Parts: sequence; C-alpha cells; structure tokens
Amino acid sequence: MEWYRNLYVGDSIANKVNQIKWKINHNAGTISVYVIAFASNPDNLLDIIPAWEVMQKHYPKRGIKIIGLAKGYEEALELVRRIIDETYQKTGDVDVWSYLKEERRKAT
Repeated sequence: MEWYRNLYVGDSIANKVNQIKWKINHNAGTISVYVIAFASNPDNLLDIIPAWEVMQKHYPKRGIKIIGLAKGYEEALELVRRIIDETYQKTGDVDVWSYLKEERRKAT
C-alpha cells in the first residue's frame, strides 16, 4: 500500500490526516473513513474503499495507491468528483492516473 504525496482529503478530516494514516497503516480502527485509490479494474477511474476493508488481514494491499481520504461515503463521492473535475479542468480528459503521475513529476 502506497500513499500519494499530495493526498486529497475531505474537509471533515483535514486536521486528522496523519492520525488516520497511522491507524490505517497499523490496522487500528477507523470509523466511517473511506480511502480513494486508483481503480483495480482498468475500466474504472477510481475505487472508493472503506478503510476497515483495506485493514483486513487478507486484503490484497500490494499495488494499492491511495490518493484520497474522506469521512463518510458522501464525502468520498464528493472528493472523487473533485479529483475528476480537477483532472478534466487541467487536461481536458479524465485520465486521473496520467494527470496525477504528471503532477507528481512536477513536484519533484
């Protein structure tokens, strides 16, 4: 499991990001937290996964790139909308993976 450097975060948990990341990394409970990750299915743009699911012992963590955190499903949907909207505004396309890869390259 890998965390995107410029993590997108919902407004309701903006001041608790490090604490939530620590809990997810250490399998400590998180309530109503969702992670937004690059899609596991190439036909999709992004996955919205409950944090408790990612913390399951047998959940396949290898290859997961988390790009966002949100409190509650509604906020997760809004965050996904924001990510896709930003991608479209900057590139004219909805290829989130390529956009974030390019943004990361610019940041280094």
